[in-house]
Amino acid sequence: MLNRRQAGQMLGGATLLAAVSALTACTGEAAMADPKGYYLPEESEPHQCTFMQWPVNRSVHPDPVFLEMLQASIANVANSIAAFEPVTMLMAAEHKASARRMLSDAVQIWDIPTDDLWCRDSGPCFVRNDAGDLAVRQFNFNGWGGKQVHGHDGNVAARVAERLGLPVLNNGLVGEPGGLEHDGEGTVIAHESSWVNPNRNSGSRDEIAALILEAVGAEKLIWAEGVYDQDITDYHIDALARFPEPGTILIQLPDESDITDDPFAASAYETYDILAAAKDAKGRKLEMVAIPQPYDIRVKAEDFVASYVNYYVCNGALIGAQFGDAEADTEARSILADLYPDREIVLLNVDPIGEVGGGIHCATQQMPLSD
Repeated sequence: MLNRRQAGQMLGGATLLAAVSALTACTGEAAMADPKGYYLPEESEPHQCTFMQWPVNRSVHPDPVFLEMLQASIANVANSIAAFEPVTMLMAAEHKASARRMLSDAVQIWDIPTDDLWCRDSGPCFVRNDAGDLAVRQFNFNGWGGKQVHGHDGNVAARVAERLGLPVLNNGLVGEPGGLEHDGEGTVIAHESSWVNPNRNSGSRDEIAALILEAVGAEKLIWAEGVYDQDITDYHIDALARFPEPGTILIQLPDESDITDDPFAASAYETYDILAAAKDAKGRKLEMVAIPQPYDIRVKAEDFVASYVNYYVCNGALIGAQFGDAEADTEARSILADLYPDREIVLLNVDPIGEVGGGIHCATQQMPLSD
């Protein structure tokens, strides 16, 4: 079994350069001028449905026993969300019969082939304009900089847009929606390592920032450096810090003693300091809420992702993870309930998803309401 940190070490050199240089040919789309007025709604706004992807690629998940466990975890997430809003699972038709045994009848299946489960990154990112029209923002997913095969996943967003009859907006930006967090009121936070990186984008930091702001219809981007080349995502922000509401940041912090030995811990504190000193697009100083990292967890692997902030906000509920650390799980539930008082807090055991380097937010993508 390979997780997303290990996968980051698999493809390099000529393979990576070839993957990146072939991006334009693979997508079949050139950069185009964007129509103005489209923006990414904040995740807690009402949804039409949730999109998810079924993991099937055996070169990514070669162990059939673990792959079935991973599929069961994805089904658990989908079934839990389906109690609150419609869920559409994407997969090739050949997998429908076996998947249906794990999925509730409330989860619909669309015949759109997939490789892996990371719908936040390769799935359709929906943007909306003031008239209520939806479009799909193309992020030109390239397997996190050519680190993983993505023959199907690289086409998921466009195929969903085609089935829904929605336009695809493409300004040439390469990256993943999991690499940014948007408050819905003009402010974006992100790690430079996921964007200002030759495996995804050329150009200066300011040029890339302008593309990100155009892509999500925002006004201000607050950067932190992040961590390069230590995991497949180059340290997506959505595993560390989120906007529970505009003006507030929820951030997961490890013990300070971890800083000297763990680049992710050091980056977490650096990101905290940068955000705590920043103001958002409305001129507000950001209120920082820290959530402790769990340690006494079921999975002891060093590269297991145990992120409480990688939750998903759906209609009426927050779907998050618990990791077996009774004290930390209880505190996380309390903090999340305080921040989302109008949501039911549902915490799931989704350890197989953490073992491959992500969480529930990474596996989901919302479709907001349109007028």
